Amino acid sequence: MLLKDRVAIVTGSGGGLGRSHALYLASKGAKVVVNDLAEAAAQGVVDEIVAAGGQAMAAVGSVTDVDAVQAMVDAAMQAWGRIDILINNAGILRDKSFAKMTMDDFRLVVDVHLMGAAICSKAVWEIMRAQYGRIVMTTSSSGLYGNFGQANYGAAKLAQVGLMQTLAIEGAKHDIKVNALAPTAATQMTAGILPEEVLKALDPALVSPGLLALVSEDAPTRAILCAGAGHFATANITLTQGVGIGGAEDSGEQLIARWAEAADRTGEAVPDFGFQQAAQEMTSAGVEEPVTN
Repeated sequence: MLLKDRVAIVTGSGGGLGRSHALYLASKGAKVVVNDLAEAAAQGVVDEIVAAGGQAMAAVGSVTDVDAVQAMVDAAMQAWGRIDILINNAGILRDKSFAKMTMDDFRLVVDVHLMGAAICSKAVWEIMRAQYGRIVMTTSSSGLYGNFGQANYGAAKLAQVGLMQTLAIEGAKHDIKVNALAPTAATQMTAGILPEEVLKALDPALVSPGLLALVSEDAPTRAILCAGAGHFATANITLTQGVGIGGAEDSGEQLIARWAEAADRTGEAVPDFGFQQAAQEMTSAGVEEPVTN
C-alpha cells in the first residue's frame, strides 16, 4: 500500500487506460477522484473501487472547462483535505492526414490534451506547492517520434513533454515531481488502428503499474516512461556535442559538409534545463561567462 492516504485525480478515467489507472492507484491505497465526461462511466469505476474496499468519488466534466476542473479540485479537498497526485490522462483523437485535417480538428485535440493538462495542473499547483505533489502527463510515441495522420495529436503530446520539463524545474523546491507516461494500450481510442491480436496483448492493466514508479515517494522527475505489454523503457530528449563553425559567410555550406559531425550522437547529453544549449554554444564560441537559468 505504497500510496496509502494519498489522494489522486485521474482525468478521463471512466474507461480504457484511465479506468485501469484509477483501479491500480486505488489498489495501492490511494483515494481516487474519477473524472470523465460521462457520469455513468465515472460512477461505474467509483463503484468498482468501493466494492474492492477503496475510496473514490466521481467528478464529471471536461478538462478544458476551468470551472468544472476547479469544482473537482474543491470537492476532493473538501472530502479528503489534500491532493497528492494528478494523472493527466484525458484525451481524444481526430486522425487524418495533415492535407485533409481541418484547423478545427487540430485545435480541438491540442485544447483537450495540452490545455486540459495545463488547466488541471494549474488547479492543483498551489495545493501541491504547500505540501507535496506528483504530476504525470500522458505523452505518446506519436509525439516523441511522429505518426502518419496524427499531426494534431503528436503536436499536443510532445507539447505535454515541454510542459512537464518546465513544471518539474519550477516545482523541484516544493517536492513536486513531474513525469510523463507514453503508453501503448488497447483502448477505445486505438480500436481499429491496430490488429486485433496486437490489441489483445496490449492490456491497459499492463501499463498502469508504471505509474507507481512515477508517483511514489522516491519518484524521478522529468522522466518519460514508455510502457506497453508489460515492457518499460525511458525516452530522452538529448543534445549532441555538435560542431563549432562560427559566422563565416559560407557557414551554411560548412554545416552541410559537416552535418555528420553536428549530428554525431557520441557523448550526447540530456540537458538539465533549456539554457544548457546556449551554454554549450557560448563555450564553443570561446565565451567564458556561464549561461544559466
